[in-house]
Amino acid sequence: MTWEIVIGLEVHTQLSTNTKIFSGASTTYGAEPNTQADAVSIALPGVLPVLNKGAVERAIKFGLAVGAHIAPRSVFARKNYFYPDLPKGYQISQFDLPVVGLGALTIQVEPFSGNAKPYEKTVRITRAHLEEDAGKSMHGDFHGMTGIDLNRAGTPLLEIVSEPDMCSAAEAVAYAKALHSLVRWIGICDGNMQEGSFRCDVNVSVRRPGEPLGTRREIKNLNSFKFMQQAIDYEVQWQIDTIENGGKIQQATVLFNPDTGETRAMRSKEDAHDYRYFPDPDLLPLEITAAMLEQARASLPELPHVKRARYANEFGLSAYDTNILTSSLEMAGLFDSCVSAVGQSNAKLCANWLTGEVSAQLNRDGLDMAQCPISAQQLGGMLQRIADNTISNSGAKEVFRTMWAEGGDADAIIEAKGLKQVSDSGAIEALVDEIIAANADKVAEYRSGKDKLFGFFVGLAMKASKGKANPAQLNDILKKKLAG
Repeated sequence: MTWEIVIGLEVHTQLSTNTKIFSGASTTYGAEPNTQADAVSIALPGVLPVLNKGAVERAIKFGLAVGAHIAPRSVFARKNYFYPDLPKGYQISQFDLPVVGLGALTIQVEPFSGNAKPYEKTVRITRAHLEEDAGKSMHGDFHGMTGIDLNRAGTPLLEIVSEPDMCSAAEAVAYAKALHSLVRWIGICDGNMQEGSFRCDVNVSVRRPGEPLGTRREIKNLNSFKFMQQAIDYEVQWQIDTIENGGKIQQATVLFNPDTGETRAMRSKEDAHDYRYFPDPDLLPLEITAAMLEQARASLPELPHVKRARYANEFGLSAYDTNILTSSLEMAGLFDSCVSAVGQSNAKLCANWLTGEVSAQLNRDGLDMAQCPISAQQLGGMLQRIADNTISNSGAKEVFRTMWAEGGDADAIIEAKGLKQVSDSGAIEALVDEIIAANADKVAEYRSGKDKLFGFFVGLAMKASKGKANPAQLNDILKKKLAG
């Protein structure tokens, strides 16, 4: 029986402010437990929250980046619930009047299996609201007890809520990756998933075609794209099996165990009325002026979709190239620097190296673009030497490998390793003459119509020149000589 999968995401993005959303306490990650838990964070009697302007500015930037409505007036509310790591007994958040309203994000989806081709999809964003993070419960090191670290309490969050527009794990992962790239691109979040700066809650339900939406279960706190895929795939199959075996889905919050690959229910899922939201009496409504909007808009870099269109129009690059080149701000910056070094006419050369050798080496070493050991100046210098025929492509790969492992300047590596390409037509002609003289039988076969032997002669010539002969010149001279 055919089933439809319905997925929506709630993404908690820690904003990159130096201080907390309602106090001046530090947000630095990794401090000793509870050393950054100030009076506001631990909710001492009589303390009052003061809104962090930097958090508001970052929320506005995100809204502009996804083409969302920015509310001229929004309200903070108290979301009441009890956890050991939430000292106040409520979380300051936004409910019916969030700072960011309806927007959208267009994603590129790479299906995980089968012969399906990549495709583009637009996911609607319902809202993005400001709130404070809770502390952290630590269960592993206290012999039957739970430790509480309140350093994280009060860290500013932007919770980004999508519509249930995704219908597969591939779409959900593509959306999460696009969102992760965007918040890093515009500088509002460092995106460090291991440290909890970017974590996702995934709402999953299934239904038969034409039926109303099914009952959803929320998979909490996923901080890995791989785990997200595994969790969704397991949860979808579990829900389908449950219904087909006569069971009913109960709305619940579930956790994913990466060791077993399974989800398990943690608690019944609360609805909004369970939290008893009401406006926080200690915080005035947030009013955003036209001047604040213009200041935020002016601070935004060229956005990924704009840059993709420009790369396609100015340099004639394919959608595949432009998508990879705009996968991160660091990748796009490296491409722009390389094009500046070698000229627009060699933009495709730059793209090929970044989407090919550079990306492959990053994957092999388990690095992201921000950790690339080769600078824009180094890579641009090497690409200049390919463009001006100083080195061949194989020589460039040796320069690249050396540069990656040991550093150094392209010209110095070329000189030290003797990689300079032979472009002296006289020297290449002499070499070709020797090869033709030593292989008269093959020359006769070639001239009788065996065109495929041309590669045989190219191989001999490149071997004789130790790979240094200029390929274009060599091919041209070989063709003329073999034609007699």
